[in-house]
Amino acid sequence: SEVVSCKRIVGPEATGETCHIIFDHQGKMPYWEGQSYGVIPPGTNPKNGKPHTVRLYSIASSRYGDDMTGNTASLCVRRATYWDPEMGKEDPAKKGVCSNYLCDAQPGLKVKMTGPSGKVMLMPEEKADTDYIMVATGTGIAPYRGFIRRLFIEDTPAGSAYKGLAWLFLGVANSDALLYDDEWQAVLAKYPDNFKLDYALSREQTNQRGGKMYIQDKVEEYADEIFDRLEKGAHMYFCGLKGMMPGIQDMLKGVCEKKGLDYDEFIGKLKKAGQWHVEVY
Repeated sequence: SEVVSCKRIVGPEATGETCHIIFDHQGKMPYWEGQSYGVIPPGTNPKNGKPHTVRLYSIASSRYGDDMTGNTASLCVRRATYWDPEMGKEDPAKKGVCSNYLCDAQPGLKVKMTGPSGKVMLMPEEKADTDYIMVATGTGIAPYRGFIRRLFIEDTPAGSAYKGLAWLFLGVANSDALLYDDEWQAVLAKYPDNFKLDYALSREQTNQRGGKMYIQDKVEEYADEIFDRLEKGAHMYFCGLKGMMPGIQDMLKGVCEKKGLDYDEFIGKLKKAGQWHVEVY
């Protein structure tokens, strides 16, 4: 695939750098929302002298691509860096090979890609009134951008048929680290009855117990409504760094206890019905 554009999409005070990269796959790598592409960075791994292995990234566009041609796909990539406390600065030897390769990409760069792959995060499109509850931390937002563009931004049969509620929860450190906020605000203004948006800004907000507002705290505020919607068939998605899940699971266990539900049984039932989607890395 060839890079069409690569731009930084976070503000100056964001924790780290996140880029939105558009690729032209010439229609040869069609995908569905929620799938991932693999990227193979050039060069060899200094540890074993072998070519670099493939890195998976969730696709951040709908199946038509940002330009609606069906020939492009977008990725949302955070540059991985390592701060060395002894050096008092970032150690370039320990930076993430693939994320830096992608965030430094110039238009025209040819990138070796594989896929698409993945079926965990797909949308169940058989019913136009399905509720989607989407929980993301950081670049875990990627698949939901595909969902939301498909449901609200694009002029397609799937979009015009949609009658449910799509509810997005995004957790980042601060306002400058928010991803695609302008897009979400535009959807919210146009479809206030079908789209809900909640942010957890850990360095700017406090939770009900006076601590930092993490993603699980924000979701917990709406636990009653979420559980109610899940019982009525809503699909719930989680995407982001795997460190987000223990806090979310503990919170859900607490909510289940309050409601007199058996947590394992409750989640087991949702998994069996295909309503529970987790992709963490």
